[in-house]
Amino acid sequence: MKTTLLLVRHGESLGNKEKFFAGHMDVPLIDSGIRQAERSAQYVKEHYQVDAIYASDLMRAYRTAECFATLLGLDITKDSGLREIHAGEWEGKKHEDLFKLYSEEYGKTWLNNTGKAVCPGGESVKELGDRIIKTLEKIAKKHPGETVLIATHSTPVRVAHSIVAYGSVDSINQGIRPTNASITEITYENGKWQLVHACINEHLKEFQTTTNDTNKFEKENTGYERDDT
Repeated sequence: MKTTLLLVRHGESLGNKEKFFAGHMDVPLIDSGIRQAERSAQYVKEHYQVDAIYASDLMRAYRTAECFATLLGLDITKDSGLREIHAGEWEGKKHEDLFKLYSEEYGKTWLNNTGKAVCPGGESVKELGDRIIKTLEKIAKKHPGETVLIATHSTPVRVAHSIVAYGSVDSINQGIRPTNASITEITYENGKWQLVHACINEHLKEFQTTTNDTNKFEKENTGYERDDT
């Protein structure tokens, strides 16, 4: 039976606003992030019949899930397998500083060949991809024929999209850069994944954030449009 998974990136967080790499750091949503999550929850209520909600146990994702749970009348299941990439030495550092301090690992590989990136002292993007797909498959198998909303983070959505759409994390730079509280719909059936919709965010209107809001420094220096985690 086909299971539908709605991957929701968390709303705008303190890390997004202050432009630092959060990773596994537990940072909260800011007010605009809550408004975004509420808008997306209303969109989901109008367009889907959700049977279950899962969330990363990091507060920015869990708080996002709470907005859906309140509106949909569902409980939330926490799963640490849905966390953002463990960024090791990069966690808590501003993106501008990472570009200077880790010119090879961050400035070149993370920004331009993300699928090959390894966070010093943390996870590789390949390891993250394995973790996320394993977790999503576990959830899908637990909810055959149902629709499950999953509140997670930017890089998990990116790796899931890359694996589902292109077959591996190697093509992540060709894929989406999910904006805050955007929705990406994928399905799982008989061991096969399929992409249905990527980065649904038009409903956010004036609350919609873009990668251009937060990456002026890196775009000017690399030409690459970064997405905050």
